[in-house]
Amino acid sequence: MAYKFKNIFDTNKEQNEAEDHSNKFNSISKKTNMILNVLFGILAAVCIVPFLFVLIISLTSESSLQANGYRFWPEEWSLEAYKYIFESGSNIIRAYGVTIVVTITGTILGLIIMTTYAYALSRKNFAYRKFFTKLIFIPMLFSGGMVSSYLVVTRFLGLKNNILALILPICVSSFHIIILRTFFKTTVPDAIIESAKIDGASEFLLFLRIVLPISLPAIATIALFLTLGFWNDWFNAMLYIDKNSLIPLQYLLIKLETSIEFLVNNSQSIGLNATEAVSKMPKETVKMAIVVITTLPIIFAYPFFQKYFVSGLTVGAVKE
Repeated sequence: MAYKFKNIFDTNKEQNEAEDHSNKFNSISKKTNMILNVLFGILAAVCIVPFLFVLIISLTSESSLQANGYRFWPEEWSLEAYKYIFESGSNIIRAYGVTIVVTITGTILGLIIMTTYAYALSRKNFAYRKFFTKLIFIPMLFSGGMVSSYLVVTRFLGLKNNILALILPICVSSFHIIILRTFFKTTVPDAIIESAKIDGASEFLLFLRIVLPISLPAIATIALFLTLGFWNDWFNAMLYIDKNSLIPLQYLLIKLETSIEFLVNNSQSIGLNATEAVSKMPKETVKMAIVVITTLPIIFAYPFFQKYFVSGLTVGAVKE
């Protein structure tokens, strides 16, 4: 009996020593903590200050900018750049609407397709798992090129001047599918799925009620990537859209900036009136205002994803 108590005592002592060693290893001193706080504060400022500087420049008058250069506190504030952009009136509002519709629809559609595809690939009992894995892996290595993609979208699918041309080409990514497949495979326990099947749950119900709630960090991370991709996309609009009513925000702003550069570079050859108009045009501040207009919605949307994005940074990591 004494020997048994001695073994229990030794075991508890070893566990306490291991816990103390672990706590000592994980703890940091106040000095180190202060240094790390200062370091991360500097890194945060490095990320935030450039955007604030761009915002200040966009609110600076063009004459003050030309006379004094870039400053954090300009001598003259002005909304000329934003007035110039929003002078197009319904065009900018319509472009915002198109971009919002494309972003929301594309993100939802992409998540539906990629999560269902990835979940099927993550199941070992899926008969055609290897075939469909190779099917999505090949496009990661080889691409048909711009000409073939254009012909498929315009001739085969007939999506020229169709809003689906802004959604379908980028709503599915092989890389995102592989990430989701790895997450489903390594994070969703097989025991839970088997117990749900024993209780009579179908694959569809199992996917909605069990797999998706467990996989929220991965889904939110992919949703953020999709949202950024759709919001910043202008190349597909340049290829497939000719109607002004379907032009998204990014492409409209690029056309606006291109028009300004054309007028500035060719004002003398166009005529005297064009030269006077160009002299009054907020050339530099408009560029900064375009950056602010396109970036602000994403900045406001990011906090909604942040809760899951932090835990989804290691999406697809192998667990032991």
